[in-house]
Amino acid sequence: MGSRVIVAMSGGVDSSVAAAMMVDAGHEVVGITMSLVKGASRCCSLDDTEDARRVAERLGIRFYVANYKDEFEEEVIRPFAASYLRGETPIPCVGCNSRFKFRYLLERAEALGADSIVTGHFAQIRQNEESGLLELYRGQYEKKDQSYFLFELGQEQLRRISFPLGEMTKAEVREHARKSGLTTADKPESQEICFVPEGHYVQIVERYFPDELPGRGDIVNSAGEVLGEHRGLHQFTVGQRKGLGIASPERLYVTDLDVENNRVVVGDAHELDSKEAQVRRVNWIAGKPPEGLIRAQVRVRHGHAGAEAELQIMADDQVRVYFDSPVRSVTPGQAAVFYDGDKVLGGGWIA
Repeated sequence: MGSRVIVAMSGGVDSSVAAAMMVDAGHEVVGITMSLVKGASRCCSLDDTEDARRVAERLGIRFYVANYKDEFEEEVIRPFAASYLRGETPIPCVGCNSRFKFRYLLERAEALGADSIVTGHFAQIRQNEESGLLELYRGQYEKKDQSYFLFELGQEQLRRISFPLGEMTKAEVREHARKSGLTTADKPESQEICFVPEGHYVQIVERYFPDELPGRGDIVNSAGEVLGEHRGLHQFTVGQRKGLGIASPERLYVTDLDVENNRVVVGDAHELDSKEAQVRRVNWIAGKPPEGLIRAQVRVRHGHAGAEAELQIMADDQVRVYFDSPVRSVTPGQAAVFYDGDKVLGGGWIA
């Protein structure tokens, strides 16, 4: 019999197959679904929980539901809403991973006497033979790679985490599920933020901060000329083109959100280009930053292929990024993740 492991089971096919692979490998598997969102949502719903439970029954493993709704609201949803009031475009999936799957679940694993936790992420963990350090790599299947969301992990966490899907394609995962007789084999997956109804993030902001909304203000160009009026700064994001509410012979995009003056700044596509970026609250997978100037590929959002850049390591966990060529829509609130080829060096938050 192998070791006891905790598998984070969302009710989707990926985590279902991760659990099946651990059973096949001879481990004592305990499945846990994290209940995170109060009310209706597209994640951790009753249907998802029942899907996870049916998979656990099929595999013959113990299964529990862990309630973290209050913690999720305070640590993920409320900061997500507040971020829009600061003129940012937040990405809550990073915090959900690092705080919940890889902090709370690790605590739960320790309480249950488990050696590690297993998730269905498409990413890889390898040990550097020379340094002995654990390193985080992209998932081998590029279309599903989730390493971008995992840059906040550290050595202590990586020692107790396993990503068995790291070398698999999505098609291989579904085929494995079918062969294992799992009901989630053909279950579709959502690409949107789980707790935002139909992508309407404005409703979240207004629900949590009704007395702090910015109100009406001007829409201006880069020269400060007033082109129109907006109904709330929190309803806009950098790079947005549709829904500006102003007539123009040329395509205009949101290039900046001036929180201090409650103004939406618009311009042409070239005004979205940035040659550098300030990144704060940087985490290095190795546990400490490299010395001096280093070269890296920098992804400034999940769908971004990455841009060649030079990184200047600064004090207080900050990095200055100098791109070789201008990069479009470098947006405050999003993550900048640093890569050396397929290896994740670390990352932080665009300021």
